[in-house]
Amino acid sequence: MNYNRTQDIVKKYGFRFTKSLGQNFLTDESVLEDIVSGASVDKDDFVIEIGPGVGALTRELLEKAKAVCAVEIDNTLIPILKEELKEFPNFTLINDDALKIDFNEIIKDEKSVKLVANLPYYVTTPIVVKLLKEKYPFKSITIMIQKEVAERMNASAGGKDYGALSLLVKYYCKTEIIRKVSPACFVPQPKVESSVIKLEILEKPAVNVVDEKLFFEVIKSAFSMRRKTLSNSLKNLKYPQDIILSALENCGIDSRRRAETLSIEEFAALSDEIARKVND
Repeated sequence: MNYNRTQDIVKKYGFRFTKSLGQNFLTDESVLEDIVSGASVDKDDFVIEIGPGVGALTRELLEKAKAVCAVEIDNTLIPILKEELKEFPNFTLINDDALKIDFNEIIKDEKSVKLVANLPYYVTTPIVVKLLKEKYPFKSITIMIQKEVAERMNASAGGKDYGALSLLVKYYCKTEIIRKVSPACFVPQPKVESSVIKLEILEKPAVNVVDEKLFFEVIKSAFSMRRKTLSNSLKNLKYPQDIILSALENCGIDSRRRAETLSIEEFAALSDEIARKVND
């Protein structure tokens, strides 16, 4: 679908963009093709798309996938999508909020499930957290998001982009940034650059931890004051300071280090040591 077709659909139906929904529709065909090829969509795949807009990416997916189920929150887009994609028997559409959906009700007994989306910037992190923490059986999640957020997801220890989001994604996925996308590829044009990133879901988490909830609590606390040392930032945890300091020492982690210097393995070891001390 080229720029003119997207524009034509918008004009044909008199569609008005809703700023609060972060609506920016893709108009560059090469980006659409790169998203679909980056997601490795084929005839065995059941694809879930969040935020289909007027169906530019949806159409590309429908031509490659076994079936596509699109989830769209904006009810004014529902009749447009139904009309524009009526030629595809493998298309289903749900008018709902992706943050409130139980995706297992859509997936049912499908064996090869992939999620592909051009996500609104404002809702990117909550959706990714939901998709990963609720452990849906996706093979991969390929999304176009704000470039800075993609860089945080893809970041390694020691860098300025490395943080709690990096570790959440690293725990569940292998990441690959497929390409950057300029504002000129959208209508209306956003004020920032975008990136397409693929999150390939690991068969098992990157590290083994005895208490997953505690593992993420330690990470959240450590990065709550990222310029502070661990001995200061980890005071936010509900455990006595002597337990925290002792756990750091037993793991060989200097309490004067900052959170951004710790690898996922070190966070796993630290949370396991805290769990052991608390349960002793």
